[in-house]
Amino acid sequence: MGFPKTFYRWRPHPWHGLEALDGDLGTVNAYIEMTPFDAVKYEVDKTTGYLRVDRPQLTSSMTPTLYGFIPQTYCASRVQELSPKSKCGDDDPLDICVITERPINRGEVILRARVIGGLQMIDNGEADDKIVAVLDNDAFWEDANDINDISPALLERLRHYFETYKLVPGQPSDVTIEKIYGRDHALKVIEASMEDYIEEYG
Repeated sequence: MGFPKTFYRWRPHPWHGLEALDGDLGTVNAYIEMTPFDAVKYEVDKTTGYLRVDRPQLTSSMTPTLYGFIPQTYCASRVQELSPKSKCGDDDPLDICVITERPINRGEVILRARVIGGLQMIDNGEADDKIVAVLDNDAFWEDANDINDISPALLERLRHYFETYKLVPGQPSDVTIEKIYGRDHALKVIEASMEDYIEEYG
């Protein structure tokens, strides 16, 4: 008797072994690296696929949402073209912030997210967009379909977090949020990152 098609003999790499989309372009899989409870910055290790401790958070600010990335995406030339003030992509998977009503207090989980917008962030000259989404089956957010459906206060928390999460006291910040955009532009960024991934990894 063979293994079912959905069975993995070995753990799939969360960046390369999972699918980007869960339905149409507006519904994606998100691999969560960090939660609002984390005072340490975690990032997936690109070689092993396990979570690695990157650093303690440099300031008292902590991510206001779940934070991770969309599998099988890559930020290179196509993503950079959608961020005209950047010089290049950041050569990482496309980041995503997922809003939920119920707290999820652990990372290294996969969830289905409905895209509503994003932040056009530039980090040291590199395009480093943050897609904004809501947990797809969260009844509290079932009517959220675009960035204007989210409280401006929450968006300001996201902006503040990303503008300060790498801040070193006494040094100028290299991070800017050029704009907050809606669902239509976010879908273009996702599609560009998927095409960049195919070109880089096949």
